[in-house]
Amino acid sequence: MLRILQVVTDTDRRGAQTFAVELGAALAAVGHDVRTVALAPGTAGPPGARLDLETLGPTRRARETLTSLRGGARECDVVVAHGSTTLPMCALATAGLRVPFVYRQISDSRFWAPHGLRRARVRVALSRAAGVVALWEGAAATLVTHLGVRPDRIRVIPNAVPEAAFPFANGDARARARAVLGLPRDGRVLVCVAALVPEKGVDLVVAALAELPEVSLFVVGEGPERDRLEAAAARHAPGRVVFAGTVDDPAVAYRAADLAVLASRGGDSMPAAVIEAALTGLPTVATPIDAIPELVVPGTTGLLVPVDDARALATAIRALLDDDARRATLGQAAREQARARFTIASVRPLWEATLLESI
Repeated sequence: MLRILQVVTDTDRRGAQTFAVELGAALAAVGHDVRTVALAPGTAGPPGARLDLETLGPTRRARETLTSLRGGARECDVVVAHGSTTLPMCALATAGLRVPFVYRQISDSRFWAPHGLRRARVRVALSRAAGVVALWEGAAATLVTHLGVRPDRIRVIPNAVPEAAFPFANGDARARARAVLGLPRDGRVLVCVAALVPEKGVDLVVAALAELPEVSLFVVGEGPERDRLEAAAARHAPGRVVFAGTVDDPAVAYRAADLAVLASRGGDSMPAAVIEAALTGLPTVATPIDAIPELVVPGTTGLLVPVDDARALATAIRALLDDDARRATLGQAAREQARARFTIASVRPLWEATLLESI
């Protein structure tokens, strides 16, 4: 049995935080002692937007936070740092201790640490990690060439979600979900699950609706771009876009939809939203950013379109919405692929092996 301390940046219900909680539950289920903590509280918002996690301090980089983290590290066999600020904080907190930490790289380092001092700081912090987990082979190569991580210290473990949380949606389930969400029973509905920030490209999805007058869009996610996006929706698709914010159960949104859309501009590595959609039987129209082509195999599990091209996005959406049989075939293939490779159950043994070899 391992004593594992998992560290996330805050209590916001976002990809890295949610994955850590789900991985912790899976590791605990096979006998490991897992404690998952946040460096600091999340941003203000509705209860559904936050995870119920212990916080170590008032802010991510506070002295109190670092002291609490170091104390927690002393009591475990291995620390797992899940992205962002957890990397430098875990590097500092474990300095001088005989407790290793493993860092999970969740985004494109070329996007978030392109050059200069920031890149140098990341390189130094990564040199302190006993191991680094990349989500796909391309990310692993970037860690070597861009950030100087030795190849033998990198393990590739894909992103994953719990299969049971995203059951396959048949017609009856779709009708019930639409009734719950107040969506049209017989119209076409897109779902976009993404933070409302520029790099996620939600504005492109909204713009594409101008060419799809019979289509509605249900957006799950929160962020600083919300006011601007709502104004754009009022121009391009009045009355056809619902901004739901952060929800407790995003599976309901997938069940209500005909098709998932993610128009990422960068910064994504392997978005959980595409895996979630696939498990419910939805294909995705997306952009070829980082590992998205591993999830959205063109013509097999969805369609890919160029970045920043709302017209191409609209054309691809139209092609699938107009062909029920093709959409169903792509959705089934997406589900089979996700069940085989991208569930918590499938990655848990890989994580166990990685943590054991880091000690």
